Amino acid sequence: MTIVTTDRTPTELPAARASTPRGGSRERSPAVGAQRPRKTAARSTAPAAGSERRADLVRLAAELFADKGFRATTVREIADAAGILSGSLYHHFDSKESIGDEILSGFLDEVLDDYRQAVAEGGDPHSTIEQIVRRSTKTLAGHHAALTMLQRDWGYFSAQPRFGYLRKALREIEQIWISQLEAGVRAGVFRSDLDPKLTYRLLRDVLWMPTSWRGGRWSGEQIVTGFLDLLFVGITRRT
Repeated sequence: MTIVTTDRTPTELPAARASTPRGGSRERSPAVGAQRPRKTAARSTAPAAGSERRADLVRLAAELFADKGFRATTVREIADAAGILSGSLYHHFDSKESIGDEILSGFLDEVLDDYRQAVAEGGDPHSTIEQIVRRSTKTLAGHHAALTMLQRDWGYFSAQPRFGYLRKALREIEQIWISQLEAGVRAGVFRSDLDPKLTYRLLRDVLWMPTSWRGGRWSGEQIVTGFLDLLFVGITRRT
């Protein structure tokens, strides 16, 4: 934006004064005015282009993090994948951790939003858990890289202060599950001998696992329905 303004001041304005003869201002003023929309368009599209470039870098980095691991991936490899110099990457991010931060925080924000909305609907524990599963499964399917990063490099992320929000978010997710399971036990909907914390850990791992299935024979809806059927009905023969 500063460059556009600087170019216009010394170049456009003096040129307009020098090329406008006496009595001819009415003919030339539309031409001068016609240049201004082009300058405005340049200013309005530049941020959008930068935002698209940033999003593209995040996408490329996420693919590398998922394939190689976060710690094993270098800034040079991200830049090479984007077709730019390593130094150019720092125009968008100050470090590799900043890219990882954007990927993980975006993922957890979406997941927490799914959970909070399901709880806010105020249904019984059975229906709330069903909504959590249905909503979050769709979100998880779009964040394969983030899940892989958490599973593969959790030791690294959990030790970094800037990623402290990860533990906080996961605690909230766990508490929502446990509170719904406990409410179901109290209401007589779930078994009285159910261990809510153990049940949550088992269900969480099962829910996250299908994100690594690529090119499978089951659709997302089939996986969710199968999971819910297994959760609420079980595998014993129905009579």
